[in-house]
Amino acid sequence: MQQSAVPELAHTHARPIHWVATATAVAGVVALSSVLQPGSATAAQPTAGTEAKSAPAAAAPPSTRGVHFPLECGPVKAVVQKKATGDLDGDGRPETVVVVHCNAPMGTPPDAVYVLTRAAGADRPRIVATLVAPKDRFTVTDFTVRAGAVTATLLGYSSSDVPSCCPDVKTPAKWQWKGGAFVRSTPVGTHSV
Repeated sequence: MQQSAVPELAHTHARPIHWVATATAVAGVVALSSVLQPGSATAAQPTAGTEAKSAPAAAAPPSTRGVHFPLECGPVKAVVQKKATGDLDGDGRPETVVVVHCNAPMGTPPDAVYVLTRAAGADRPRIVATLVAPKDRFTVTDFTVRAGAVTATLLGYSSSDVPSCCPDVKTPAKWQWKGGAFVRSTPVGTHSV
């Protein structure tokens, strides 16, 4: 076996001290980068003599706390099953859309869908629209708020003879704010389950 012409270099073998030094250097870079943050990005640079202003804080969506939902629940309470938020009317303030039903210990209570808003300076949110009334006997699934629209799948009944446990009609629904009211559109293809 022939010996190498170059002597062994001390740094070619990793020793524990090398790992400690590397870990310390990486920790220092991470710590320094968390302290030194760049300013917020803007789409356009300010012109000479003007100052860039940050956007105002977004308004918080209305809470369901303290809202009385118009459901006849007897001895049980109304519960918010699902909720989603979004600016539905384009005013820059988000609305909250909720699916609510009575907290019945048995059976399938019908759902109601309400839109909540809070006027500027108001203490409490209020119901501004009923998209699905409990008397319609629907169960709401696939519920979303996206791009200024509320979408859901409504499970219902073809007649009063169908038991409440077993909805037999499935209807997709979409509501959008148009002309000062929520307008419902139902896509083609409503079908039985």
